Amino acid sequence: MLCSGVRAQLSPGIYDKSCPYLVQIVRKQVTMALKAEIRMAASLIRLHFHDCFVNGCDASVLLDGADSEKLSIPNANSARGFEVVDTIKDAVENACPGVVSCADILTLAARESVYLTGGPMWRVALGRKDGLVANQSSANNLPSPFEPLDAIIAKFQAVGLNVTDVVALSGAHTFGQAKCDLFSNRLFNFTGQGSPDATLETSLLSDLRTVCPIGGNGNVTAPLDRNSTDVFDNNYFKNLLQGKGLLSSDQILFSSDLAVNTTKRLVEAYSQSQSLFFRDFTCSMIRMGGIMNPVNGSSGEVRKNCRVINN
Repeated sequence: MLCSGVRAQLSPGIYDKSCPYLVQIVRKQVTMALKAEIRMAASLIRLHFHDCFVNGCDASVLLDGADSEKLSIPNANSARGFEVVDTIKDAVENACPGVVSCADILTLAARESVYLTGGPMWRVALGRKDGLVANQSSANNLPSPFEPLDAIIAKFQAVGLNVTDVVALSGAHTFGQAKCDLFSNRLFNFTGQGSPDATLETSLLSDLRTVCPIGGNGNVTAPLDRNSTDVFDNNYFKNLLQGKGLLSSDQILFSSDLAVNTTKRLVEAYSQSQSLFFRDFTCSMIRMGGIMNPVNGSSGEVRKNCRVINN
């Protein structure tokens, strides 16, 4: 909790009396989900990220409906893990009815996903309330794998995060999968002149062309970190030094011209020191958890069902 940006109205101990076994309940449910499908760890982290960047961490990403963030361009047929959050919520409600918000449950599930796959542990500041509205238009403006580095940095800065947060949080791509649709533009005609992305290492390029051929199924996936697909470590940054970042938004952290004076040194530092990456990632997750003054008090509620606001 020594990281800057922690919101004063949030506290790790807020449920100590009202729901004393909250962390154990969440950990048990996430453990079961990862045993069923280890990829779910990355999916839960991504859900938390996509939630916090829209209206702050208020569980708006979990809401169903016509304006659902689930139907936004970055989330449609892509965001996953909603059923796992439902299961965790049910278990928490059985133990502590009407006490713990879906926003806090998602925040804890993201932490457990990191910890249970080999990453760091940190105390999660809690006390968020669930928002009452989704924001599909804002979700359409989430940082994109197709954007240049300056645009990505600007989107982080717009929610109060900095360049260190850009690099550290990108490190969550140390596990999980990405669809061909998100990186196949790098494989054949990246420049518009029939050439692939010159920063993509040649053997990886060859492998990915097999997985994602021209005219192939864009929903086929490839691992974001081929060498430690299901482990939270610093191998993602080692990949970037070798031109083996899967998404363009990964590789530009090291290889772009703008990276020289912004992100490249951090990539190099994290590739050499997993403990440094873990420290900065922890602080960045805590800061992200406080984006835009998380909903609290009378401005939100504790949803009974994470998919709908209370009647």
